[in-house]
Amino acid sequence: MTEQAEQQPPLQPMPADWRRALAVVAHPDDLEYGCAAAIAEWTDGGREVAYLLATRGEAGIDGVAPDECGPLREAEQRASAAVVGVSTVEFLDHRDGVVEYGLGLRRDIAAAIRRHRPELVITLNHRDTWGGVGGGGYWNTPDHKAVGRAVLDAAADAGNRWIFPELVSEQGLEPWDGVRWVAVANTTTPTHAVDAGPGLERAIRSLLEHKAYISALTDQDPEEYVRGFLTGNVQQTAARFGGRPAVPFEVFPR
Repeated sequence: MTEQAEQQPPLQPMPADWRRALAVVAHPDDLEYGCAAAIAEWTDGGREVAYLLATRGEAGIDGVAPDECGPLREAEQRASAAVVGVSTVEFLDHRDGVVEYGLGLRRDIAAAIRRHRPELVITLNHRDTWGGVGGGGYWNTPDHKAVGRAVLDAAADAGNRWIFPELVSEQGLEPWDGVRWVAVANTTTPTHAVDAGPGLERAIRSLLEHKAYISALTDQDPEEYVRGFLTGNVQQTAARFGGRPAVPFEVFPR
């Protein structure tokens, strides 16, 4: 255990008394880099998890035009989700790279929460910086920050009939005040964790489905790159989770 880990409190097990989750992120591959091992563990246990992506990742590969890149990355995301037991993957079609926090984004996410009626909502780090479990100074992207903050707000919006009343009048989406937690992956200030051991191999296969994106990202052998990245991440968490490799989350109860 590192000196830094010794100074931090142990991570608590994630709440387990729920049946439905909705994972809301900005781009294809966000969940695979962030928490697919946990999602595999949850679906194995009979829980339902759906994915909602703000964009199709169409601006994510230099040299591939957005109108070609978007469908490619959408297909890779659907294949990736299937590896960890997720069959419902939806896209909001906000523009990749220029997602704006605001009422439109909050409304779209609140509508999805009302449709899916989850008890747990998952998103990605909404803070200005991100890095390893022990902290990090890497600047986060505007899309991640906008979507993460909108998710935290939309979890409350979804339960208030007087916020976005058009969701009832125009779409028939009654309020859903059943979100009990929002769990943020890839945070530098985690509070909880999920044992990564049972789902790690499928998490690796899931990220490997993003073939075009990974091939543009690195010249390293894809499996070597993916295995090294994901294994290193979950090992960093082990010192605060009883020595077990784990996926960390910052949990906000509601």
